[in-house]
Amino acid sequence: MFGAEEEYVMQKDHHIRKWLGKAIGLLLGCLVMTTLAAQNAIVLSLDRTISLASDSSLAAFRARNVYLSGYWEFRNYQAERLPSLTLSLTPAEYYRDITKRYNSELDIDEYRKQQSFYAGGKLQMKQNFDPLGGSFYLDTDLEYMRYFGASTYNQFTSVPVRVGYTQELVGYNPFYWAKKIEPLKYEKVKKELLYNLEEISEQATTYFFTLAMAQMEYDMAKEQLATADTLYRTGEERLKIASISKADLLTLRLDAVNARNTLENAEIDLKRAMFSLASYLNLDKDVQIMLRLPSRPSNLNVQVDEALALARDNNPEFLSMKQSVLEAEQSVDKAHKETLFNASFNASVGFNQVASKFKDVYRHPLQQDLVSISVSIPLVDWGVRKGKYNIAKSNLKVAETSAQQQALTLEEDVTMTISDFNVQQRLINSAEEALDIALMAYEETKQRFMIGKADINSLTLSLNRQQEARRNYIRALQNYWLSYYKIRKLTLHDFSTGISLEQEMDFKYGF
Repeated sequence: MFGAEEEYVMQKDHHIRKWLGKAIGLLLGCLVMTTLAAQNAIVLSLDRTISLASDSSLAAFRARNVYLSGYWEFRNYQAERLPSLTLSLTPAEYYRDITKRYNSELDIDEYRKQQSFYAGGKLQMKQNFDPLGGSFYLDTDLEYMRYFGASTYNQFTSVPVRVGYTQELVGYNPFYWAKKIEPLKYEKVKKELLYNLEEISEQATTYFFTLAMAQMEYDMAKEQLATADTLYRTGEERLKIASISKADLLTLRLDAVNARNTLENAEIDLKRAMFSLASYLNLDKDVQIMLRLPSRPSNLNVQVDEALALARDNNPEFLSMKQSVLEAEQSVDKAHKETLFNASFNASVGFNQVASKFKDVYRHPLQQDLVSISVSIPLVDWGVRKGKYNIAKSNLKVAETSAQQQALTLEEDVTMTISDFNVQQRLINSAEEALDIALMAYEETKQRFMIGKADINSLTLSLNRQQEARRNYIRALQNYWLSYYKIRKLTLHDFSTGISLEQEMDFKYGF
């Protein structure tokens, strides 16, 4: 007798282990067998789902284009630091009108007809000088003019070469601030791409487990319907021998009807969840998706201090705060220096010549010198410039205060996420244990009911506990992986490998 019981228990344990293994590796019963044979079917793991979302979803497409916009903006900044070569042309300009001229012989103004043709071009090389905020330039130009009328004549004028330097003298240097802000903006854009991709991982995980739960509900509804039909047929046989009452048989029949209705609702929810995931992954809307539930990595020991340090270095929100403060400081610097006066300086040295024939326009050029200083001093502006300066200072204080508040909020989010993640690691162990116990208890109660040693209420209660344990297991997996990807998003660090996501991205894409 003891050997038979031991064999029975071993068979039950084997059944439980077999179910758990399949639940972790492949969620059984998610679709009917015809779905397996369908050509438009796909099996997705969580990693594969996230990979598809990161490659093909519309959210990923938007994230990459946001990055490319920032990338080209930074490339434009770098290009501005290099010498530029510009060719300006006026191939043809014809002019005919009546204009006012002074007649020196009669000492009067008079209107005269004027008709002329003009053409010209200029080639200029320019180099910005970051330390002072000015620009060096080297240029050459050639112009041609022909007058028509009573006295027709041609004129050519040229500047074979000219070297000059120009800059504002108020002390505000835009190149200095660009050198501090633009690299920071590009670094923020790179990290925003990683941040957005991790946010996509979170969203994909949510869709994945929503479908997993729907498939689980559908699977349980099928099992419940099959069990309810079996128990109802068994109840009919037991009623014949007066083993159960008529009320218990009606209860079993009601369970069968409810199980059929539950299956239909579960099928609707399954289709809706499958459509949502397929739409997010940019897949064919008619695709049939089967899921392979993930296991969880070995317990990760994530320290709050380490996560906070990584978030301060990597999280794009911290970089955005720093950028806001720098831009506010730039506005203060500009407004302060513009409260004094406006002044500009321009100096150049070169050669020029004028001739009636093209062959003479480059002969014996004359020296051309230019030194220009212009100053604009506000005498009475009713406090406009001072007001702009005070506004800039107030905006700086607002930016600094907002940055401090956002930093505290973000640090709190990191701390709470780490705490939640550590709790989720423990809850998975409890959920696995509860599922194991619930499955064994249900099998035991079901066998006892079949031989008449348990009533219908005990069976129903056991079934409900088993189903709730299966739901809790899916929820525990979902909460664990959502916390895991949120930590990655906040810190841009992969704690399972110990490598930053930026390094992984640089290695993968060469960013």
